[in-house]
Amino acid sequence: MKKVLFLVVLIACTLLVFSCRTTGDVTDDTFRRIYARHAGNLILDGAQNYTVRSGDTLFQIAVSFYQDGLYYPVIMLASRDTVLDPDQIAPGMVLTVPDLQVNLDNPRSRVSVRGVMLDCADIEESRGRRDTAQRMRTLANSL
Repeated sequence: MKKVLFLVVLIACTLLVFSCRTTGDVTDDTFRRIYARHAGNLILDGAQNYTVRSGDTLFQIAVSFYQDGLYYPVIMLASRDTVLDPDQIAPGMVLTVPDLQVNLDNPRSRVSVRGVMLDCADIEESRGRRDTAQRMRTLANSL
């Protein structure tokens, strides 16, 4: 009986480990590389602050500021000192919300916005959110 119980626990632990890995190999270093690649040209003049409330997501916050949640990587990038993983924001975090139009009007900034969106689309894809990833790529490629 002990052997069977041990085997069941071992199998359950193995499944747990592999199920956690299905979100893709997205690590903190992945986000740091994205930030390093794209943050330099982002314009923060005229940016607003937003304090995260319980239940908020970056997607919802982007909808309220930009009318399109697919622009959440812009907030993520501007808030890189506060947000590492966009799926892990918490109440009380103070986010920087840049003026999207100012960034899209500037050619260098627009390249950064497009790049961070494409990188985040890859992360969305690796996390099984294929529809969001595809819509984000389409929007990014239209910039």
